[in-house]
Amino acid sequence: MRQLVSAIQNRDGNALARLAGDGPQPADRVLKEGDERLVDALFSSLKQVFPASVSTAWKNPADEANAKRQWIAAFAENGIHSKQQLSAGMKHARASGSPFLPSPGQFIEWCKEASFSAAGMPDEDELYSMVMTYCAKRGDYASPEQYPWKNNADYWMVTGLYSMMRAGNLSEAELRVKCRAELRKMLQRIEAGEDIPEPRKQLLKLSIPSTNEKALEGVALLRARLKAARSS
Repeated sequence: MRQLVSAIQNRDGNALARLAGDGPQPADRVLKEGDERLVDALFSSLKQVFPASVSTAWKNPADEANAKRQWIAAFAENGIHSKQQLSAGMKHARASGSPFLPSPGQFIEWCKEASFSAAGMPDEDELYSMVMTYCAKRGDYASPEQYPWKNNADYWMVTGLYSMMRAGNLSEAELRVKCRAELRKMLQRIEAGEDIPEPRKQLLKLSIPSTNEKALEGVALLRARLKAARSS
């Protein structure tokens, strides 16, 4: 808003055009020519998967050109810049079963699967399944650290999500939202070059129980943790 007011006060036509999406964009918001060709190819594929888009959202060239600018800006802001990422997005698009064109944000979520795979991480559905499997099998091991984790990142994400699920009595939908958030945070850490620490014993996080039943569950969980700690 401050930029808009300044542009109006100074009668800066170029700035107004950029804010409206119709003028030359700053260098960090413009993809390279090769990337623009990727977006052209992407829109061609989206039209085939969602044919109704031609007669609705992109029914004239001006609408399509404006949509491309918005999608390119969204890709630049969210680090979407490779064929592998766009291919992952299209894979989801073809499997979505929806007749409606996805929003740039939804498509970006689909694209990020490629980033998760490249970093050796599960996608959202896989992480949710890992949490459910851990819930079912964790009792077979003396401590969470002895569970057969594939890598350090899985340990921290799954045990953290398990704790959040128990503490907040999360529904499936709520847990899936948490899975998405934990994947993003872990990916940022890995892409920043951080060494994810090995599994280690964590202090039990206590919270005020909302019911007597939850209080008893908390006591039982604490006793189990203490018993496992003594036997290890």
